[in-house]
Amino acid sequence: TDRKKLHTASVGQVFRLRPFHVLVATGGGYAGYRKYEDYKLEQLEKRGIEVPVKLASEWEVALYKSVPTRLLSRAWGRLNQVELPTWLRKPVYSLYIWTFGVNMKEAAVEDLHHYRNLSEFFRRKLKPQARPVCCVHSVISPSDGKILNFGQVKNCEVEQVKGVTYSLESFLGPRISTEEMHFSQAPPGNSFQKQLVTKEGNELYHCVIYLAPGDYHCFHSPTDWTVSHRRHFPGSLMSVNPGVARWIKELFCHNERVVLTGDWKHGFFSLTAVGATNVGSIRIYFDQDLHTNSPSYSKGSYNDFSFISNNNKEGIPMRKGEHLGEFNLGSTIVLIFEAPKDFRFNLKAGQKIRFGEALGSL
Repeated sequence: TDRKKLHTASVGQVFRLRPFHVLVATGGGYAGYRKYEDYKLEQLEKRGIEVPVKLASEWEVALYKSVPTRLLSRAWGRLNQVELPTWLRKPVYSLYIWTFGVNMKEAAVEDLHHYRNLSEFFRRKLKPQARPVCCVHSVISPSDGKILNFGQVKNCEVEQVKGVTYSLESFLGPRISTEEMHFSQAPPGNSFQKQLVTKEGNELYHCVIYLAPGDYHCFHSPTDWTVSHRRHFPGSLMSVNPGVARWIKELFCHNERVVLTGDWKHGFFSLTAVGATNVGSIRIYFDQDLHTNSPSYSKGSYNDFSFISNNNKEGIPMRKGEHLGEFNLGSTIVLIFEAPKDFRFNLKAGQKIRFGEALGSL
């Protein structure tokens, strides 16, 4: 008689699955399957076996995008901010170092107990002598990473990896006013690519650098240039590792990104920081108004901000190698710039590169 009554639900109620749960479970399972496929592709590449391009269908992309990566990335960001007990820091960071091959001898502070949380560890600074900046070549790598692709932009299409392209206009968005960019007015009817080229005889070039989780997560100015404008595209936060970049066409156009545009001595210059899963946080040091991975956003929208004002007619001047921004974990940097026809890259697709090393020169 003293027993408490238990209120039980029917089996049907217990196992009733809501559409959202089914979608998340299915999408998450498929994302895991894709990770396994990416791993197999990486192993084939290491053995020197060329992997044929197999693009995802529309339903596969939709299924992948159904995974709440933006929500998960915000949760991951909050987890990164949790202060770890001193006794737990070394085991946690040591596991990360072992998993991703981090070289802590390059860190400004090698003592793992110094980093209060994962976020501080991810954003660790390097010793000044760890990354000497090349003074000979005109364009250097803005970050550590892997070269996915580089070369001339052709027919308004840019290669994210070999054989897989995306639209230049979709990636950068509509052209910014010529008054703001100090560029000459292009003849009406010209292609988007030709409108960006401001000097006769120049070409448009691109370079894609993938930052792995174990890489140094800050990025720097790749050359001497002036930043005039920032365009922020809220979007998905799908993985941008080489396997996914080979699988999803226009991956970089789907994902959240921050496009910085301006000019250098040869004309148009842009640097784009592309977000990814668990990398919703993109920080630009001189842009305090930028807030990425916001809970509320409109699909396909973008936000513009000009660094040219009545008090500052020139924009933000950046020197080669100067600190520019940082990712929370690792992602992708895309450079698109104008240069004379005799500009040459000193790169090989797939090679590892470090911040400060030469990308190319005249």
